[in-house]
Amino acid sequence: MKTVWITGFLLLLSGIVFAVEPKVQWNGSDLKGGAKDVYGSTSLGRSNVNYIYSQKNGELSQLSTEFSVEETSEPLYLYLDALDDDASTVCEIEININDSLIFSGKNEFGTNWSIKRYEIPEGCLPKEVNKLTIRNIEKSGESGVPPWFMVSRIAIATETFKFGPTQTLPRFEVLIPEEEREFPEPLAEGEKPGFALRGTKGWNWTPEQYLEEIPVIAEYKLNFLMNCYSSLFSKDENGRWRNEWWRPLSEEMKTKYREVFKKARQYKIDFCFAVHPQLGSPRPLNPQSMKDIDDYYQHFEWAQKQGVQWFSISLDDVSWGTEGPAAGASDHAKLVNLVFERLRKNDPGVKMIFCPTPYWGDGTSPDHRAYLETLARELHQDVYVFWTGDAVVPEFMTVECAKTYKDIVQHRLIIWENYPVNDSAPTLHLGPIVNREAGLADVADGYMSNPLYPQNEINRIPLATCADFAWNPKGYDPNRSIGQAIVHLAQTDSQRAVLKELVEAYPGMILSKIISTGFNPVIFRFNEKMSNDPQLAEDYIKQIENLRQKLADEFPDTFNDAKETLRLNIQTMKDQMQASKSEK
Repeated sequence: MKTVWITGFLLLLSGIVFAVEPKVQWNGSDLKGGAKDVYGSTSLGRSNVNYIYSQKNGELSQLSTEFSVEETSEPLYLYLDALDDDASTVCEIEININDSLIFSGKNEFGTNWSIKRYEIPEGCLPKEVNKLTIRNIEKSGESGVPPWFMVSRIAIATETFKFGPTQTLPRFEVLIPEEEREFPEPLAEGEKPGFALRGTKGWNWTPEQYLEEIPVIAEYKLNFLMNCYSSLFSKDENGRWRNEWWRPLSEEMKTKYREVFKKARQYKIDFCFAVHPQLGSPRPLNPQSMKDIDDYYQHFEWAQKQGVQWFSISLDDVSWGTEGPAAGASDHAKLVNLVFERLRKNDPGVKMIFCPTPYWGDGTSPDHRAYLETLARELHQDVYVFWTGDAVVPEFMTVECAKTYKDIVQHRLIIWENYPVNDSAPTLHLGPIVNREAGLADVADGYMSNPLYPQNEINRIPLATCADFAWNPKGYDPNRSIGQAIVHLAQTDSQRAVLKELVEAYPGMILSKIISTGFNPVIFRFNEKMSNDPQLAEDYIKQIENLRQKLADEFPDTFNDAKETLRLNIQTMKDQMQASKSEK
């Protein structure tokens, strides 16, 4: 059935139906409070959003607005178009209207934009001026990182209200080339590879996954591999991961990583050993404590004895402390310098990379500048610094931003590309890397991508395009690169066809222009279709089921984690479809 929106009416071929108007409606940015004035109001494919962080962040933890509504005999509902952060835990929120609690607890939104409806108790809106409050009720967490909750649109309306459309995803089509080319794209005569250091890290990968991927990394002409710090975490009696950085690694873990180091050397790949001393730890390292530093150093000393020469200390996604950014940077520089100098006494060829707390952007905000200028003065000059680009996950990565950041921090940069990482969410980002300026290779010494988890095998598709860019940024063409990545991974036309369809189903957060590691284009499209025509949504589920079956038929022994991701997404869509039918 064809529909057209015209001046507040919904015209149907069978007649005219009035669209239900809300009693009152806001964009997230219309509400007071929140972090829109700190981090901007455009995010995750929407403009005019707002978001709230934990209680310790004061005004950034709460949204509020005052309003009045006309009397009505119909029940009224609060509608929220919102999403949760992409952390593994769900952010707890509280919603109040006047003195009535509308909702409290773990929010009911996923990592993609979705709409929920809450009934407003009878007699809740007697006032001439009413107040809506949405609060993040998590006790701890810094601004800029989870736990956070983001709001796009809010409305108070009757039961049959629906928000109007916001956006549709841009369509990305993969063109499969007729012939296989040398890959990565060959350099022009006389040119050197764009980045001297080219590689990836694991994201919570197991030692077995590192061993699987080392030959692939070498085939893509990458020369660098870093472990994820969470790959070294232990498990408690309940099976939960714990960062116990002060304890020696288990003998089993040491044995497995010896094999990883050995295989990396065999393929001429520099392995970088990384340990985070604070993230997710019940006992964060105290930079003032020499015992803590000694306990931390034992891991680097062990890895060095196994022949490792590259090391990384990361203090990303943690606080710089109560004394402020400059004091925090001074503590961080002291820690890095002590570990680095100890390692260099044993081997002058040791290299160190530091991931600072402000690792993105141009570094010019007052807090970031104070931190980075302190690093410039106090961090050992031979230490490299990680930088993720113009944002934590940037849609565009520019030379200008990189130069500005480097001019402030005064250290050599290695780009930490936060793509195609999904932070363990059941989604895939398979499209090519795009919007990275070739001149970045003139500013940074290295380029390291951050992968999917647990899907290390299907990760080879986007990783290939990152490798192609890192090798030859001047000659990089994303459309050619993704086509060649598929050609090199598939053996037959039918295999290439199913990988093409898979990439088009999951083109990635950057191509989709919805920058969230947990963004799921399959669920997004399903929700779009559900809001327009449930039959289209049912047909779409069948389409994805067929895609999963073709993937299983063409690749019976590989891409099993990708097949599981499809299964989970199909189940999510079916559950949502069933819930929608039950409501009716």
